Amino acid sequence: MYGINNFLTMYKKSVKLYTDNVIEAFYDSIRNYSLDRLHIPHSDVFYVRNALRARYGRKFSLREVESAMKLEGWSDKGD
Repeated sequence: MYGINNFLTMYKKSVKLYTDNVIEAFYDSIRNYSLDRLHIPHSDVFYVRNALRARYGRKFSLREVESAMKLEGWSDKGD
């Protein structure tokens, strides 16, 4: 069984498994012990996505928004 240290270690090793159903993907990852493959975007990505939808009237995927933000120089490292 996984302890909290293993949970945190697995969480830090995320690869980019993108989905717009973040909560469902999170619970599926817990059930399948696959948190190491889950990527939960930074909250900034959700805010920007909602602003884009309000501005342009269409939905953008989390992947699209996060990729565009990174191209513009944004980083989720807390710089």
